[in-house]
Amino acid sequence: MVKCSYCNREIKPGTGKLYVTKEAKKYNLCSNKCEKNMLKLGRVPRRLKWITKKQKDE
Repeated sequence: MVKCSYCNREIKPGTGKLYVTKEAKKYNLCSNKCEKNMLKLGRVPRRLKWITKKQKDE
């Protein structure tokens, strides 16, 4: 299984998105929420409560 490049959640096979940049960097994203926060809005994951809470639970 692959992990999301933004929130570090495990992604089941056949789900999620694979985003490839012009520089050939690959980003595995689990949801539209992660995609928008990372690529469009440019947010840092460690500053968001919904991500840090998930990481503490694991």
